[in-house]
Amino acid sequence: MKDRARPMYRRRITAALSLLACVGVAVATPPAGAADGKKSTRVASSPASWSADLSRITSDDVNVRYTKGALSVRSTAFRPASAEAGQGYGTQVLAPEELGDPVNRVSAELVTDTPADSGAEVVVDVRGRSARGAWTEWTPADRGPAVLPRAVTTVQARITLWDKEGEARVKSLRLSAEKGAAPRGAAGATALSARVFATREGLVGRTTANGHVIQPNDHFVALPSRRGLSPNGSGQYSVQVCGPARCETAPVWDVGPWNTKDDYWNPSPTREMFKDLPQGLPEAQAAYESGYNGGRDGSGRVVLNPAGIDLADGTFYNVGLNDNGWVTVTYLWTGDQTGKSFPTWGTDVRIRQQATTASPEVARLPGPTTVNVKCQVHGQRITVDGITNDGWAYLPAFGGYISNIFIDVVESWLPGVPNC
Repeated sequence: MKDRARPMYRRRITAALSLLACVGVAVATPPAGAADGKKSTRVASSPASWSADLSRITSDDVNVRYTKGALSVRSTAFRPASAEAGQGYGTQVLAPEELGDPVNRVSAELVTDTPADSGAEVVVDVRGRSARGAWTEWTPADRGPAVLPRAVTTVQARITLWDKEGEARVKSLRLSAEKGAAPRGAAGATALSARVFATREGLVGRTTANGHVIQPNDHFVALPSRRGLSPNGSGQYSVQVCGPARCETAPVWDVGPWNTKDDYWNPSPTREMFKDLPQGLPEAQAAYESGYNGGRDGSGRVVLNPAGIDLADGTFYNVGLNDNGWVTVTYLWTGDQTGKSFPTWGTDVRIRQQATTASPEVARLPGPTTVNVKCQVHGQRITVDGITNDGWAYLPAFGGYISNIFIDVVESWLPGVPNC
């Protein structure tokens, strides 16, 4: 793939072929972050509260428009590529709100004008993070306070609409956040892994739930819930997919297959739907194999395969699949997120068991993404284009190390990250 000019304040790196063979990377476009240019008006109070600005539509938003003082879907025919359901889908990702004090409970007050018989649905999800930390998963906030798994200082909201008649109007959204009792149970040190059935998404030219237009040989996945959906161009929520040939880490850019509210990677009590199923078992698999829910998905369709993940063509063939089949998936954001979050750059960046290129490879980053770094060590010294660095970052979600050269920040020794 062609490179774009990287920002001048970041390290400019072009590797010699001999080093690429050793380290296993090629220069690629740095990741695109979520647009932070929207405005909101926050009132300094306890709890903190602010009104979201619905009027500014950005590249993070999908199939919505703001007219006559309200947010609505642009096209009633649009639906995410993978799900093949939810006609009239649209979503707006609002500006992150920086708060002065840590919070872990967020409430949403949504004002809509929606005819009772229209069948339209409007939901608000929120997520949060501490300074430079990883985002929590998206959590519903319009049916009672969203309880986040840890205290955060930045909160972001997302509005999602399903409106096939085009009659729903979202007039305002006000959010409030406060610090409450910590939720019971914490994320395990190791991210959840499950063996699930994978299907090839294909659908080149269609648009995903986060607004990405599917390309030939694309690398991303679809999961049947919005809770782990990354903004377009980012790897904020990514999975490691291990197939017959190899493993690949890919971002979650679409919602599907079959269901749209089946976050089966979460513990049963916190699942959005199908709470009587065990963690790690997709509803479609239970419906197909044992007749759960009458053999139908959440939309009432007869389930024709047990798929719990869709793979874009590039990911599908790269992990070694030639037909739909079983893979092992690790949901990387579900593990220990107590470290700091950093962007990466490069393609086919190898993660090693130890801080040396002679150590076995445990995973590979096919493209720019976001990783959680727990600690760092001095390991093998690597030189790329005249730049030498012996720093290696430990990624708990992968159980391995990546050279600090491929962490896309100015510093060679990552700021604020302790020694291992």
